[in-house]
Order: sequence, then C-alpha cells, then structure tokens
Amino acid sequence: MTDDLVLVDQHCHGVVAGDLDRARFAGLLTESSFATNFDSMVGVALRRWCAPWLELPAHCSVDDYLERRAEWGWRRVSAQLLGSAGVRSWLLDTGLTGVADLPLTEPVDFADIAGGAAFEVLRLESVAERVAVDDVSAVDFLDFVENELRDGIGAGAVGLKSVVAYRTGLELPAEPPTDVEVAAAASAWLRWGGGRIDDPILLAWLVHLGARLSAELHVPLQLHTGFGDDDLRLHRADPALLGDFLHATKSTGATIALLHTWPFHRHAGYLAHVFPHVLVDVGLAIPYVGDRAGSVLAELLELAPFGSVCFSSDGYGLPELHHLGATLWRRALGRLIDDWLADDVMTTADAEAFAVNFAAGNCCRAYGLTAPA
Repeated sequence: MTDDLVLVDQHCHGVVAGDLDRARFAGLLTESSFATNFDSMVGVALRRWCAPWLELPAHCSVDDYLERRAEWGWRRVSAQLLGSAGVRSWLLDTGLTGVADLPLTEPVDFADIAGGAAFEVLRLESVAERVAVDDVSAVDFLDFVENELRDGIGAGAVGLKSVVAYRTGLELPAEPPTDVEVAAAASAWLRWGGGRIDDPILLAWLVHLGARLSAELHVPLQLHTGFGDDDLRLHRADPALLGDFLHATKSTGATIALLHTWPFHRHAGYLAHVFPHVLVDVGLAIPYVGDRAGSVLAELLELAPFGSVCFSSDGYGLPELHHLGATLWRRALGRLIDDWLADDVMTTADAEAFAVNFAAGNCCRAYGLTAPA
C-alpha cells in the first residue's frame, strides 16, 4: 500500500554541490563532530538501500560505495538518489549555506536535480543575522527583519523556521517581550557587532514574530525540537517546554510544526493531541534509527491526531539522507499499516486515506501546496 506513496518533504536542506572525500562524507553521515563510524544503523541502511540505486549490490562495502560515488560525481549521485526517493515536493530550510568551502544547492538547483518542486522555508535567526549591518539602529533593525520576512513570503517562501532550541532552549514565554525590552536587547547585540543571536529576549521576539506572521500570512512556523548535533543541549529541546507558548498561540491562527522530536516524539504527539494548531514529524530520527523507524513512528501515532502528522527527512548535505528518510519512512509506515489491517484495527479504505495524508495531504493543506495526484 505504501510502496507507491508520493511524498511531500516538510523539512530538509540542500545537498553539497561538490565531491566529498571519505572524511567529509562520513562527517555528514553523523550528528557528531567527532564520530565517523559507518558501523551504525544509518551506515547499514546506506549500504542496503542506497547502494542499489548506484548500481551496486545491496550491503556492498563502504569502500566500494565511496568509489562509485567518486566515479559518478556528486551531481549524478544526487539526481539518482533524490529522483528515486518518490518525493514530489521538498521544503528547503535555506538557513544553512554550506559545508566548509562547498555550498549547498539552492531550491531552484535542488528542484532541477531532484526532478520535483522545491520551496523555500526562511530561518528566522539567519534572516535577522543577515540584515544586521554596522550602522543600523535597533528600531530599524527590527523593522528590517520583519520586512525581510514579509518580502520572502511574498516572493514564494512557504514557511518560517526557528532554531531557538539550539540557542536558549524551547521554554519560550507565553507573551512576546515588550518593545522596550526588545529595543534594548537589539541595541546591545548590535553594539557588540551582531553575529550569532543568543540573547533570550531577541530570540523570544523572533519566535513570537514568526507566530504572528504565521497567523497573518498563513505560513507554518517550524521549530527544531529533539536531537541534533553537539551544539544542542538536549534537555532544552524537549517540545514539552513549549506548553506556555502553544497555549498562548492556539487561538491566533498560527500553525506550529514540531520537527524531528525524537526522543521526545511521544511528548510531541501529546502536544498535537491537545493543541489543534500543532503539526508533528519524526524527520531527522528516521534515517538514523534505520530499521527501528517503525517503532518511532508508532510511538508518535499513539496520541497524535492523524491529521497533524507529516513526513520529513531533514536531509542535509548528502542526498543519501533525503533518500533514506523517504525510503525508511515509507517502509515503516507500510509495516505499521500491515499490522493494523492484520489486527482489524481499521479498514483498508481508512488505512489508505491515512497513509496519503501522512505522506503529503496534511503537509499540502498546512503549507498551501497542491496535493500529489
């Protein structure tokens, strides 16, 4: 039932536009800054599910895989893996710009390589850090950020994204900081030369701005939750910390998408259960847990309303991660539906409808996209 499901990827990034040596490839296959071990669930999945698309036997050696990758070159490999993932549309967070000296593909080039459609998601922190210039006043800076976001959405961006979980954590205030507080925080930050925003007042202002624009312009606000690289402090990335913020925004018309969520995916499922404006996925976890993806997806669905669950891969840098995200998610959902049908949990018609919505329908409705035929 799920083999032919057409997916819409709620959240991912571009691929590296350049060839990678072994160390760089391995570094992109992990969330660690140090580990480069292919002996992991994602490493096993890579050789099982990606190798055949590069005309190699399943479970080939790492050396053979990397040799074929070098032989074909990054663009052919990317086209093969992205084009075979069964994803019609990709929503790209453009807040990350590259790996060392190699850039990431922008949405237009990504769409051309993948053979599908690609849409931009604007990262709040990146926009704010980009518009900060030497001679800008605090008041002008705040206006510049909002105008830049509005212009980006007007130009076709379909969503907003925050990585506040990486900066100060997800325990956001229910109400935005006052104008006086924000102006003072912006002035201090600008005097120090801008750079990475880590001031809790500025970050709270940014996320509340994102929620306000979400309600007004009908674009979801994505929040990173759950695990990530070692820049993150995991206990601060628990979506349960968003309770006050979600309660305050539940009747505003905003849509809040909780990304990744593992190991707090059950917490995210609960939040989607009690707050109707919440979307959830388990994107980043799926490639990394490999064959355990079914267990993670089943735990999310214990409480999450079926209309709130979306697919995403969070593929970044390597097209293998986009491909694995789609392949393992589709495989996990298929196994789960087979179990439901075998136990007479639901009808085949219900299962088919739920699967289509998980794969694309829920995401398309939330982001205003055309659903796959």
